[in-house]
Amino acid sequence: MINSSVTLLRALTVFSVSILLAACASGPPKPTVDYKADYDFSAVKTIAFYRNSGEVLGDNPMQLSDIQRDRIDEALSYALTNRGFQMVTDASTADLLLSWTLDTQNKTDVRTYQTPTMGMGMGRGYGGYYGGYNRYSAYNCWNCSPTRTEVSVQNYTQGTFIVDMIDPELKKSVWRGVTQSRLKGQHSEDQGKYNAAATAIFASFPPGR
Repeated sequence: MINSSVTLLRALTVFSVSILLAACASGPPKPTVDYKADYDFSAVKTIAFYRNSGEVLGDNPMQLSDIQRDRIDEALSYALTNRGFQMVTDASTADLLLSWTLDTQNKTDVRTYQTPTMGMGMGRGYGGYYGGYNRYSAYNCWNCSPTRTEVSVQNYTQGTFIVDMIDPELKKSVWRGVTQSRLKGQHSEDQGKYNAAATAIFASFPPGR
């Protein structure tokens, strides 16, 4: 008999961007970066937020409160300021425009594994229950017992956090950082976690530094 364990993640009313929050002990996920190779990033001094920044798209679009959006914006501004850039409110005076987007996709994780079936043959080994070379075979002789297949099914929401640096004259992105992570329902008010994850995103911006 195959037993299935199904965990459904419902749409979150309280949003936590796992991509920005350091969900694992090793720190925020490492971003994938791409950029326009012939662009002169050394001329970039000022950055402003793009007017349409902060969109949430995909299978499970989650509602962000103004407070949550402000935390993300503050973290991105913090990271860029520490990289030596000036954040300005007037987009018409900025060298680059920053835009971030969260794309959510429903995913299914299916895993199968073998578990021993308790019954005849368990623990026979080389010398019975306590004899010969397999003294503790009653507990660890997995190959002496028939097994059954267990199936674990988990549905989850994967978030892809995309940061674009847009040249206002070219009207194109010249730098992009992408991170992916499973979204979780825990809500954090710790701005420091947002700041640390944003710093990781911009660790290689501008290119060559």
